[in-house]
Amino acid sequence: MNLLKSLTMVSIITLLSRLLGFIRDSFIAKIFGAGVYSDSFFMAFKLPNLLRRIFAEGAFSQAFTPVLAEYKNKRNIIETKEFISAVLGILTILLIIVVLFGIIFSSLIVSIIAPGFVTTSYKLILTSKMLKITFPYIFLISLSSLASSILNIWKNFLVPALTPILLNLCMIFFIMFFPLYFDPPVLILAWSVIIGGFIQLIYQLVYLKKINMLVFPRCQYVIYNNINGVIKVFQKMGIAIIGVSATQISLLINSVFASFLITGSVTWIYYADRLMELPIGMFAVALSIVLLPALTDAFTTNNEKEYNKLIDLGLRLCFILIVPSSLILGFFSKMLLICLFQYGAFTYFDVLMTQKNLVIYAIGLLFIITSKVLALGYYARQNVRTPVLIAIFVLIITQLISPIFIFFLSHIGFAISICLAAFLNFILLLNKLVRNKIYIPEPGWYNFLIRITAVTMVLGLILSFFSIMISDQWLILSDLKFRIIFLCIICFFVLILYMLVLFLLGFRVQEFSLHKYKNNY
Repeated sequence: MNLLKSLTMVSIITLLSRLLGFIRDSFIAKIFGAGVYSDSFFMAFKLPNLLRRIFAEGAFSQAFTPVLAEYKNKRNIIETKEFISAVLGILTILLIIVVLFGIIFSSLIVSIIAPGFVTTSYKLILTSKMLKITFPYIFLISLSSLASSILNIWKNFLVPALTPILLNLCMIFFIMFFPLYFDPPVLILAWSVIIGGFIQLIYQLVYLKKINMLVFPRCQYVIYNNINGVIKVFQKMGIAIIGVSATQISLLINSVFASFLITGSVTWIYYADRLMELPIGMFAVALSIVLLPALTDAFTTNNEKEYNKLIDLGLRLCFILIVPSSLILGFFSKMLLICLFQYGAFTYFDVLMTQKNLVIYAIGLLFIITSKVLALGYYARQNVRTPVLIAIFVLIITQLISPIFIFFLSHIGFAISICLAAFLNFILLLNKLVRNKIYIPEPGWYNFLIRITAVTMVLGLILSFFSIMISDQWLILSDLKFRIIFLCIICFFVLILYMLVLFLLGFRVQEFSLHKYKNNY
């Protein structure tokens, strides 16, 4: 298995999706700027995104994927389909309850997650209205995530990777052609989310049918047959929810503080997060998609040697892929924000405010992504408890210190607290894996880190020079078409330069093939 080859395919598709996401956000920034409308939508969409990480690619996926792989490897096709059907039945009931609760109590929920909005009645009413519209997205994206997990276990990485593109295309289409049909026009954003979620689900159901894994929910099967696998999934999901919720609770607490900051702060934080999510989506999410099924297969077949090498390769890939991403985010942060978002109502001042968070994210990006890879080492073994306990500990520590950063540094404090949490999470996860001998670093790390450091220094110096040479005013006065072309040229140049430096320092694609893994670098 060549991790780099599989990862490249998923990452390229994810990059396309993220670029479409930036185009979508460029339209939002141009039309709605950084004000009441954008703050209301981003806050309304925050809770569905939070719950998506619990019921979709977060807690549920972490619990469901390893057990499904176990059924696929050790049970027959009938038992596997009955297992999926039973899980789907229980998940559907839970999601319906959650969605109804969210719609009925939307005003109360907004008052809790954004108490600063209560003082402005229009802002509260508008956010509550959009929350009612977007809440069913949790149901649609959670079922879509279940379908993605099944397709990934059957080694169909392409379809799940393409699915997020559909939401971005849908939102771009509706933002371009239908905002004037709504009052206020920002409501089109909420409705496009629901329509996009429905399209995502239907698209994946077609491919489930092709692999003969399209089933209907059957809750009664659990009652009469007492499937241990179903019980195991929801027990582990319950534990995983605590861990995922720890991170999301931290973000919600930060949202409470953000609602009291000056208008525009929520939007500045959002756009910095969006740019940070590009490398996270391309590499962390893509690695999870490719690596988790492989780790699960190695564990269920008792191949501990392969299991160890997979984790080692995953970590090395993180270093290889994150170095250029962090340097681009750090040195070209202002240029990226100008090219992508400074149109219409989104001003140069908004760019400068957003840039501060983005530079800090660039420093902590490596720990954010490697933490996610280390966590896979636990999930593949169906050990959800350990990363959950670590997540809770990290939550307590960071929430004790993050209010201090926010008080003195305003919206910049959010980025600092997130990066500190990622660093602490990385240290604790790695220490536990090594101490329990679940992961033993393969030979060659010392030489590997020396070469990565050299690459970072060379590329950093070059990008620093280019960032000084590029004029902000030149970009500000240019049109959208020129900015996008210029941005693509810069990114392509950095990629070619980085690959050249890697090659000169002896890095080869074969190093990331499991069957050609070298003991010495």
